Amino acid sequence: MNLYEPAVFGALNLSNRVVMAPLTRTRADADGVPTATMEQYYRQRAGQGLIITEGTWPAPEGKSYPGQPGIVTPEQIEAWRRIADAVHEAGGTIVMQLMHGGRVSHPAISGEPRVVAPSALAAPGDTHTPDGKAELPVAHALSEEEVASVVAQFAQAARNAIAAGMDGVEVHGANGYLVHQFLSPVSNIREDRYGGAPENRARFALEVVHAVAEAVGADRTGIRLSPQHNIQGVLEEDETDARAVYAAVARGVAPLGLAFVDVLFAAPTAEIVQQIRRAAGAPLIVNSGFAEVTAKADAETLVAEGWADAVAVGRPVIANPDLAVRWAQDAALNQPRPELFYGATAEGYIDYPSLEAAI
Repeated sequence: MNLYEPAVFGALNLSNRVVMAPLTRTRADADGVPTATMEQYYRQRAGQGLIITEGTWPAPEGKSYPGQPGIVTPEQIEAWRRIADAVHEAGGTIVMQLMHGGRVSHPAISGEPRVVAPSALAAPGDTHTPDGKAELPVAHALSEEEVASVVAQFAQAARNAIAAGMDGVEVHGANGYLVHQFLSPVSNIREDRYGGAPENRARFALEVVHAVAEAVGADRTGIRLSPQHNIQGVLEEDETDARAVYAAVARGVAPLGLAFVDVLFAAPTAEIVQQIRRAAGAPLIVNSGFAEVTAKADAETLVAEGWADAVAVGRPVIANPDLAVRWAQDAALNQPRPELFYGATAEGYIDYPSLEAAI
């Protein structure tokens, strides 16, 4: 395989195997409605084989950050439709990441009276609310009936995403957010059928993915996982336990025939990543993570040697809207400006020059 050749992942047609990773950029308005600036941002990056949008909340309780978009209201759906149309007009393919933050939220952010999680525990640390910095609150532990309601919210959000013109959806099961919170024995101390044994802790993730696949088609559904990422208090420090949990998730999605599985792990060739790939039986997108920026040569090798079917890239795509073209031509790259990753303005968002503009 070659990084720059097309691929078919279920119902998704990729022009190349460079994937724009989901990237929180906080540019939506106060009501979670995507803006015209976001439309331009995604249009600029349509040359990657696949765009995975920033994490988008499927319910108000799932909103984690000011400026994070949702996919619940008619206004949100219509704004995302403009983005999907813009990407398609530019020849791209785009899927929406559905992200419920769980306990990584605050009532001052979501406008809801509580935050929810598998167990009544707070995520460590503080968060930035519109009113300033605040401690993350102790979460409400979801009852089994409430778990079923959250599963239904994911399924409806997936329908909304497809109604907005998205080519598919990705369930965010990584990075310390709600689905990931259920997977960890540290953030999930339940004693019912959603807690305890690895198979039980995998149950919520599987119910969400199955419900989403039933709603929009498994060939338009993916899931992102970050085994042993140990982030936001969602710890998976026992390797044997982590392997068991992720094996249960992978086996559980295998009968569906998902469009892809997207795994964030510092060493994509590691056995835990390849185990997930073999068991899930779906195309594998790999992402080396936040601290380990994927270089061109590494991405090319991962695909050429068959370790992955595609490679997701974050910071280089922020700074280089036409990264796939630049890599293919071995062209110089713009450098990202991390101080502008999050914000509400166009600066550091849509003002990185394309290769064409730079020549």
